[in-house]
Amino acid sequence: MINLSTKYMGLDLRNPLIVASCSLVKTLDGVKTCADAGAGAVVLKSLFEEQMEVEVKDIEKYLLPYWHPEAFDYVRQMGMELGPKEYLTLVEKAKKTVSVPVIASLNCITPKWWVEYARQIKNAGADGIELNISIMPSDINRTGKDIENVYFKILEEVKANIDIPIAVKIGPYFTSMAHMANELSNRGTEALVLFNRFYQPNIDIEKLELAPGYNFSSPEEIGLSLRWVALLAGRVSCDLAASTGVHNCEGVIKQLLAGANAVQLCSTLYLNGIKQIGVILKELETWMQKHGFESVDEIRGKLSQTESDRPELYERIQYIKALVGIE
Repeated sequence: MINLSTKYMGLDLRNPLIVASCSLVKTLDGVKTCADAGAGAVVLKSLFEEQMEVEVKDIEKYLLPYWHPEAFDYVRQMGMELGPKEYLTLVEKAKKTVSVPVIASLNCITPKWWVEYARQIKNAGADGIELNISIMPSDINRTGKDIENVYFKILEEVKANIDIPIAVKIGPYFTSMAHMANELSNRGTEALVLFNRFYQPNIDIEKLELAPGYNFSSPEEIGLSLRWVALLAGRVSCDLAASTGVHNCEGVIKQLLAGANAVQLCSTLYLNGIKQIGVILKELETWMQKHGFESVDEIRGKLSQTESDRPELYERIQYIKALVGIE
């Protein structure tokens, strides 16, 4: 009997597949569809900080080329359907409708709004909160330490005021990724989501203006999160969720072997449909049977750096091979 259950953020999941924060889970019907398809948990569509202080008619002046694709999606394509009150209603109804964990998502750039609102989300019944902190290091007057301190302050203020699990979703743009991950873990996050995929702009050469880039990830993008999951697993005290570039069962297996507690799916569900969740789960069971694994716990971290007898393969050796072409 194959056991796909896992723990993430202290929550019991029936399997490690989580629907990432996206438009597919912005409605009650969307949440139910994903749960019925087999998802182990869902992260609701992000509520953006800007929604707490401006109306739709004013929001576009805050758009910048480096915004996260969720923000671009909200503003340019759909508008702000869910305000703060509606979001609380979605959390409450989702918890009454599905049996899988429902995790709220707050997209933050400052600690300004989130302490009181996080309390309201908890009271609405959310099983946890994912703080999607997306600060692009583009300000030449802002040091790396300044940016890191914003992350710490947001996490610490929310943690000090609510007692449900917190995950922090971050991008890879830190001078010392390992140090940053460890600091967030030490300051109380139950999980890190690796990585936030910032909006990639394009340029329309005929209109001579900025244009949206391709919003979906590709399987080739799995490498960055895969490396850092493998490097951090067993070194930080919090759980790890892998995000970006996971499109199929092979990607899920790789992330579990690297040490991920859970894997977040997004682009593949847009490209292949919600049924992809069931496809991946079936293929995962088949692979586990073939290789003699009875539980996800037996797989997790087998190929992390801490479990490797050649840890250098995760760092310098790979760089040298890429640089000089050593086979």
